[in-house]
This record gives sequence, structure tokens and C-alpha cells, in this order.
Amino acid sequence: MIKLIASDMDGTLLGTRMNVPQENIDAIRFAEEKGIQFMVATGRGYTEAKPPLDEAGINCPMITVNGAQAFDKDGNNLFTVDFERENAKKIVAVLQAHHVYFEIATDHGIYSDNQHQRIENAAIMLANQLPHLTFKMAIAMAAAHLELLDINYITDYQELLNNGGIKILKFIAFAPEEIKILGPLREEIEKLPDLIVTSSYPNNIEINHIDAQKGIAVKHIAKDLGIPLNEVMTIGDNFNDASMLEVAGVSFAMGNAEEGVKKIARYETDHHMDGGVGKAIIRAIEENL
Repeated sequence: MIKLIASDMDGTLLGTRMNVPQENIDAIRFAEEKGIQFMVATGRGYTEAKPPLDEAGINCPMITVNGAQAFDKDGNNLFTVDFERENAKKIVAVLQAHHVYFEIATDHGIYSDNQHQRIENAAIMLANQLPHLTFKMAIAMAAAHLELLDINYITDYQELLNNGGIKILKFIAFAPEEIKILGPLREEIEKLPDLIVTSSYPNNIEINHIDAQKGIAVKHIAKDLGIPLNEVMTIGDNFNDASMLEVAGVSFAMGNAEEGVKKIARYETDHHMDGGVGKAIIRAIEENL
């Protein structure tokens, strides 16, 4: 029987308006009543991940920034995996040479050097998830959503890189033309040492330290809780979830997941807009997966 569930957020736990659908909330409550621990494992930073969980009344441990950090349910940091400064500077140099918009996740929140571009990228993500939206509507929704998040806007990333008191956890680069722009960029980035490149949407790449992966973090948390991996369940939709889908005894890909991700997971559930996480949790418990 499963004893620990780790779920991705975007495209997985969250629904149409970046909130947690009631079906998912009810299933999480049901699992907790059975003594099963629930947690999220997300590419978001802590300050981005917490608002929708608070709104849903979910107080749980969190793996954040693709495994670069983990927190207990009270918000206490369990571990952090960050970049060496010189490596971070090399990554920034490559990203800037390719003229792509990118953001930097740190242990002091998310940093962006272009508010307009951040809103536009969020709107593209919403428009892809909700095809009925006009782009104008997506822009309005994205702007309203981002106002709720604690984002640090900066004019020059060098200022951040020179601040030794802030740890660099992840880079996320965006481009609408995935193959033409992100393909060559990814090839160049992957030549640098001690990093891993994944993706959470077709229009981005995410760059973490090689030891900052969701699968590694899930193994770490499970070991600390004394839970064997065959009693761990993971749920995700994209390639930054692949490592945790691979290590868990029970793994579900969302109905909206990338085809390659579906091949990695043992089971498939419904679309994230149809309460797929809730359905997966109930199935796992009722069928004793």
C-alpha cells in the first residue's frame, strides 16, 4: 500500500485557473485520513508554490525548484542544492548570447529582468492549457495571477550573480520556437558541467544542478520518513517529472502528459482539468496499487 504521494503542480495538481480543484482536495483529504502523506514536487519556487496550496487549505511538505530545495509542512528548509557561482555565470553568458528571455530561481525567490515578458510567457502557458481563451483574456488572467506572487524584478542579472548571500537554484529560459531556438541553446548548455536540462512546457527549458532533480529529492524524503520506494506514488505530466516517475513504485502520468512521459509512468489518469490527480489517488487506494 502506498504511504507517500508526491504530485507535480502545473499541468497536474492545478486546474483551469491555477487553483486546486475540489476533487483533488477531497482525494488528498481521503488519503491523509488513511495515514498517507501527501506532498508536492514542483518546478516552482516556494513563494510561487504556496499561494494555491494555502487557498486550497493544503498544508504539506514541498519539494520545490525541481528538487533544488525541500521544506517540511511548517516551511522549514530541509535541504538546498545550488549552483557554484562560476557555473551560474557561464550559464547566464550562454543564455544572454542566445538572446532569450530567462528567469532565475533563488533561495530568495524568483528574479526577472522583464515584467512584460514574464506576463506574456504566463499568458502563452494559459492559452495552451485553455484553448477557448483569447490571447487578450490570457494576458489579463496572467497579469492578475502574477500580482499575487512575490517576484523580484531586477535591471541587471550581474547584480544578482555578484550577491554571494543569495543561492542560485535554477534557470528557466523561454522561446516560442522550441526547435529553432531552444534546441541549439540546449545543446550548448548541456556542454557545461554539473547540470541537468529538462522542460515543463514546450516553450521552455529548465536548468538545474545535476543533483537537483525531483527523483533524487523524493528518494531523500522517503528515506527520511522510513518509507520504501515501492510504497511511494508520484504523479506528473512533463519531463521535469520523469526522474520521480522512474523511482516510485506507483507512478501516474496525467492524461495531458507528454507522450514520452506516459511511457515512463506505470499508469495513466485523466486530464489535469478533469481532476486527474484526485482520480489517481482514489484508484491507487481502492485498488491497493
